[in-house]
Parts: sequence; structure tokens; C-alpha cells
Amino acid sequence: MTAVTEKRSTPRHRVLKGATIAFEGNGLECTVRNLSCNGAAIDVANLTGLPSSFMLLIEADQFIRRCRPVWRNDRRIGVAFD
Repeated sequence: MTAVTEKRSTPRHRVLKGATIAFEGNGLECTVRNLSCNGAAIDVANLTGLPSSFMLLIEADQFIRRCRPVWRNDRRIGVAFD
């Protein structure tokens, strides 16, 4: 087994929350998978056309943060909050 090195400055907490990525008058539905005060991991059906900065809205929690993607794979992006 290979040990995984944690690179995050603050631990993230597992969540499963519906959210919206908002940019340029558009809204893209997504699911927040984990969350910290500095960032989040978000599942998105289609990453095509995602801008370099956007707002993450979790309406149920009245949570709004400007963020930027710092990594991505097939359907998940990691974002840092500005």
C-alpha cells in the first residue's frame, strides 16, 4: 500500500449537499461532496465551459462563496474559496 499525503491546509468534512455553480447569469447544478473553510470537492455532470472563477451556492445553508478550481478529474473538481 502507498500512503497518501494530505495537502490540504484544513481538514474537509464529508457532506452530500445539492448546490449550484453560478457564473455569467448561468446556473449549473452540482453536488458538494466535502467541505472546509478553505475549499470543497464538487461533483458536476459536465465540466465543459466551466470558468476560472464562479460562485458556489448551497441554498439550504444560505452558503455563498466565490471560488476557483484547483484540480479536476472526470466529474469532480476541487475548489479553493477566494
